[in-house]
Amino acid sequence: MQRRELLKAAATAAALTLLPREALAAWAKALADAAPAAMPSAAQPALFSTAQRATLSALADAIIPRTETPSATDVGVMAWIVVIAADYYTDADRRALTTGLDAIDAQARAIAGQPFAAITGDTLTLVMNALDTPYDRNAPAARGYSRVKGLVIHGYFTSERVQRDVLKTEIMPGRFDGAADMPARNGGRDE
Repeated sequence: MQRRELLKAAATAAALTLLPREALAAWAKALADAAPAAMPSAAQPALFSTAQRATLSALADAIIPRTETPSATDVGVMAWIVVIAADYYTDADRRALTTGLDAIDAQARAIAGQPFAAITGDTLTLVMNALDTPYDRNAPAARGYSRVKGLVIHGYFTSERVQRDVLKTEIMPGRFDGAADMPARNGGRDE
């Protein structure tokens, strides 16, 4: 993804937080309706393989697990990442993302002897610590993890559900009265 495209996507996400609640609900419904279309069908080349999709989903929930708040996949981060990768990423960025997911899975297999999506408990903590503190930050797994982590965090905190239920964001707290009478000062003359 080019820097300009990333800034455009971030500005769009920030602008969405300024919309009234009804508009956000309509946007979320439109995104949910569009997500299946963004998912690859049998006729389209798959954006992610089944293994990459499983790795991405497990990684998203490892980054933001379900606690008293919803997990990353609970709020639709997977669909959001598919839309971002399909509509905003260049081919090179998509390849970097899929290569990173493959490298993360390979690193998990090297450490734990099983695919990333199958790892749980202390082994998952061990693999996540290895991804968070890599020996080589330019290694494909480290770059892939950094990219996915950024996508997951951005998608999670800009989701409607997190904004509404977790962060309790009020776009405009208090009463808005756009037609309020303003008393004239200085006899009606401007200062």
